[in-house]
Amino acid sequence: MKFPTASKTPRPIRLSPSIRAWAWESLHGKYGTEALQTPYIDVSNREFHGWDDVDGYDYAIRTIAEKAPLRITEEELISGSATLGSAIWFWHNVPAWKNGASVFGGVSHLTIDYETTLRYGVDYYEQKIAKRLLDSSLSDRQRRFLQSLQNVIDSLRIYHARYLEKTKLEKPQIYQNLLQVPFSPARTFHEAVQSIWFIFSFVRLCGNWPGIGRIDRLLGDYLKRDLQEGRVTIEKAREILASFFIKGTEWIQKDTPPTSGDAQHYQNIVLSGIDKDGKDVTNEVTYLVLDIVEELGISDFPITVRINEKTSEKLLGKVARVMRHGGGVVAVYNEPLILRAMQAYGYPEREARDFANDGCWEVQVPGKTFFVYSSFDSLHILQQQTLCGYACAPFDSFDSLYTAYVNDLKKFVGVLFKELLPYAINEPGAKQTYPPAPPCPVVSLFMDGCIDNARSYWEGGPVYNVSSPHIGGIADTVNSLYAIKKLVFDDRKVSFEQLMQVLKNNWQDNEPLRQIAASYRYYGTDNDEVDGIYASLLHDFTAACKAYDKGEGYLFAAGASTFGREIDWSKSRLATPQGTKVGEVLASNSSPSPGTDLFGATAAMRSYCKADLTETVTGAALDLKISPETLTGKNGVEALKSLIRGFIQLGGYFFQIDTVDADTLRQAQKDPKRFKTLSVRVSGWNARFITLTKEWQDMIIQRTNHNAL
Repeated sequence: MKFPTASKTPRPIRLSPSIRAWAWESLHGKYGTEALQTPYIDVSNREFHGWDDVDGYDYAIRTIAEKAPLRITEEELISGSATLGSAIWFWHNVPAWKNGASVFGGVSHLTIDYETTLRYGVDYYEQKIAKRLLDSSLSDRQRRFLQSLQNVIDSLRIYHARYLEKTKLEKPQIYQNLLQVPFSPARTFHEAVQSIWFIFSFVRLCGNWPGIGRIDRLLGDYLKRDLQEGRVTIEKAREILASFFIKGTEWIQKDTPPTSGDAQHYQNIVLSGIDKDGKDVTNEVTYLVLDIVEELGISDFPITVRINEKTSEKLLGKVARVMRHGGGVVAVYNEPLILRAMQAYGYPEREARDFANDGCWEVQVPGKTFFVYSSFDSLHILQQQTLCGYACAPFDSFDSLYTAYVNDLKKFVGVLFKELLPYAINEPGAKQTYPPAPPCPVVSLFMDGCIDNARSYWEGGPVYNVSSPHIGGIADTVNSLYAIKKLVFDDRKVSFEQLMQVLKNNWQDNEPLRQIAASYRYYGTDNDEVDGIYASLLHDFTAACKAYDKGEGYLFAAGASTFGREIDWSKSRLATPQGTKVGEVLASNSSPSPGTDLFGATAAMRSYCKADLTETVTGAALDLKISPETLTGKNGVEALKSLIRGFIQLGGYFFQIDTVDADTLRQAQKDPKRFKTLSVRVSGWNARFITLTKEWQDMIIQRTNHNAL
C-alpha cells in the first residue's frame, strides 16, 4: 500500500495501518461506486409545479433526509455521508428525481457559515427564524422563505436522528458527540470536527457543493484546549481529522468515465494567515491538515495557504515539502496584497481579514457571500470584433488598434453585466427586483444575511452579493497585440493587410514569417515591453468593470481566469499573430501561452506580477508546473520556499504549483490502471489524471515544465 508521489522522497507514515487502509480503499473507488448504485430518491408520487416550487423543494429535502442510505465504515471517527450519486457526481442536483429526471439544481461556488453552528449550534438558527417571523412587515413571500428554512432544520433533525439510532451501538463515541452537535455548540475538538462534517455532508447530500474555508481558524482553539487539558493526543487528533479527509473522497469511482476530472467539488480549504484581530491563526490544525495530505496524497480538498511577510520558516518548509509530492494540492495566496485589494474595494478591514474562497480560488468573505462569475475569451473579442475575423480596415498605428480593442472590451463588459445579474437589476441605479428564483433554503440557512433579510441566497439575501467577470486568455490577447506591434509597426516585416490575409489563411505558405512571429519574447519572459501591454490591458478591463460596480448593492468585482475553458474556446479561435494555428489550446488563467515561457518559473512570475493585481479583486491565478527533479533533498525544499517568498515580494495574487513529470503523465495515458490516484492541478480544482479526457490530459501535459528557480 504505497501512496504515489512525484518526489524521490517517500511520503511519511504517521497514521495507523487501519486508517491508511481505509484511505486506500476509498481513494480506489469503493464508496463512490457504491453511491452511484443509488443515484437519487424517487419522488414520482408527488406533483411538482416548476423549478421555483418551494413546497416541492421542501418535500424533496425531507424525503432525502428520511430515505437516503446511511453509511458507517468500520474505521471512521466522524459520521455523515453523501450517499446519493446524483448529489456528488456531475449531475450536481438535488437527488430527488421525478420520473427519472431531476427537478431542482444544486448550488456551488460558495463557502457556507460553519462558525455559527460551531459556536451556537443549529438551534440558534431556529430561534432566529422564529424571532424574524414576528415581524409584521414581512411579505407572504418572505414568510414562506423563512418557513422553508425551518423545514430544512426539521429535515436535518430527521437525518440526525437516523444517525443517532445507527451509531448508538455501532459507534458509541460518535453517538455521544452527535448527542451534542450540530444542534448545540461544540465543546471539544472531536465534537467540532463532527459538527462541521455533519453540516457539510448534509448540504452536499442535498446536491450542493460548498467550500470548507478556514478550517484551522475554526478548529484551532478546540484542539489547543483539548491538548492542554489532556482530552486528546496529537496522534488521535490527526486520525480524527484524517477521517474528515477520507470521507471527503467518497465519490471516487472504481472506473470513472473521462470528463474534466473527478474531484472538482469545490470543497477547498484555506490555511494560516491572520484573523479578524490581525493575529496569526497558524496552529496545530494547520500542520495536521498538511500532515494528512502529505501522507495520503488526498487531492479532493485543494488547500491554499495564506502567506505573508511574517510567515514562519517552519510553515514555509512544511508547505514546500507537501508541494514536492505533486498533485497540485497546495497553492499560495499573497495575503497582504489581497487584504489591500479587498479594503481598497470597500470591504471592512475585519471582514477582509477573514477571506477564504468560493470553493475554487476566487476570494470572498466566507459564510456571507453570494458569488457568481463568468470567464470570457478576450482573444475572441480581438479576433472576431476588433479585427473582424481578419477582414477589418487597416489600423495606422498600434495605439489606434489598442484603443479600438479596449472599446470593444468595454462594450462586452456592459453586456456581461446584464447577463450576470439575472436576479437583481438590468441597469446601474435601476430599482432592485427579485423575480422567482430556484429555491435553495439548504444553503440559505447557513449563509449570514438570509434570515435577517428574509431573502434567499439567489435573491440578494447574503451580506455580500458578488457577480464577477473574469478576463480569460489574457496572455494570448496580449501576445497577439504585441506580435502585430512588432511585425507591422516596429519591425515592418509585413503590412497590416498582408498579415490579416496570412492569418486568414492559417499561416499557409508563410512558415518563415510564422517563425519570426514565434521568435519574439512574449508574456512570461520578463520582457517589459510586452508585459506593459499586459498591465495596461488588465487595468483597462478592471476599470471597465468599475463603471458597473455596486449597482443597488451588487458588487461587480473583476478577476482573471479561464478555468479550463481554453479547450472549448480553441474550437472557435483563429490563427494568432504570435504564430499559433487554428484550434490550438492556448493559455490558462493568467499564465503564459504554452511554449512561450522560455526563461523559467521566475521570469513567468515577474511578468505576471507587473500588473497591479490589487485591481483583480476576486483573483488572478498563475499556474506553474515544476520539474520534480529540481525539488529533491533539502535544496529542493529551499528552492520552493524561495519561489514562494519571491511571489509575495513581487506582488503576486495566487499561484498553484503542480509538481509532475510529463513522461509520467504520458505513461498514465497509456496504462491508466497503474495510475489510479495520480492527481494533477487542472485549474481551480484537482483531478485524478486518468479521469480527464485526452483533450484535458494533453492540455496538462503541454504546460511548460519549469525548474524551481
